[in-house]
Amino acid sequence: MPPEGKSDMERIGIFKEMGYISIGDKYTPLLYRQFNDSAYKNKQMLSGGAKSKSALPAGYFDTQFKRIFEREALTDPVKIERQYRIQQTKKNIGKAFLPSNGEKKTCGVGSYYGTFGGPVQAMSALQNPRKLNKSPGKNFYTNPPKKGSGYGYPDITLSKTVSHSSDPYDRAKEMLKREIMAHKSMLKGGAFRLNLHPVECFDSNPYKFDKPLPPPKKTEEKKHITVPFKPSSPSKKTGGMKAGTFHSYPTYSAEPYGTKKTKSAMMNKEIKIFHPSPGPKSTPVKSIISLNVNKAVNSTNYNRIPSVMAY
Repeated sequence: MPPEGKSDMERIGIFKEMGYISIGDKYTPLLYRQFNDSAYKNKQMLSGGAKSKSALPAGYFDTQFKRIFEREALTDPVKIERQYRIQQTKKNIGKAFLPSNGEKKTCGVGSYYGTFGGPVQAMSALQNPRKLNKSPGKNFYTNPPKKGSGYGYPDITLSKTVSHSSDPYDRAKEMLKREIMAHKSMLKGGAFRLNLHPVECFDSNPYKFDKPLPPPKKTEEKKHITVPFKPSSPSKKTGGMKAGTFHSYPTYSAEPYGTKKTKSAMMNKEIKIFHPSPGPKSTPVKSIISLNVNKAVNSTNYNRIPSVMAY
């Protein structure tokens, strides 16, 4: 135990606090420690200030403008095609094919000079023999058109004029009259009538009255009372009694004779009354679990079903 202060057990809860690895440097608190010590030593990078943007490279890190592609290949399609043609000509075995004679030129449009096939007969310019052309003939001649609109002008259309035929005024009426007369002449008797014509009643109307009615009775004129009726005193209000009636409440009078029993009451005592049988009463019911167990476990398979309990 140290001569002064608390023991290690009391301070940190161990028997003895071991020594720390150090060279005896003094402890400096965080407030007095310097941050980034190298920033305070030697020369530091100094910026030259902000530069205004312009078309010159001033203000950028590089002194010259750099290209995106440096020393890129220039492709010339004409040169590539010539090189390909030279490579193809090297593959030829001999010289280029030259015809024996030069090309023949045509004399004009439609000529077959210099061709392998020669002239085509179907396309020749010679005319084939044709039949003589007969004229269809002249058209038929007609008379000049007649003047008139057609309404009220006779003999203008292609057809001939219609001859006049008389039309009497009452022609339709006379024709109908003749048909009716011819129809009646063919009838042997009168019209057939049935006795089943619908009437109001089966027999003669019993409520029909043919006699003249008596003169109406004179009613006596009622005399109208001009002065209204006024009671001598105001009406009384019923306060749970006969206070507002003309007569007082009648006094109670006992019944001297007993009540007479009816025949139906007498008969019911002698004859037994029919009582229906009561409905079904509640009985104990087995649970669904026990029913399922009884269905699943029976006398044939109770040995094969594993038991749940250990005993």
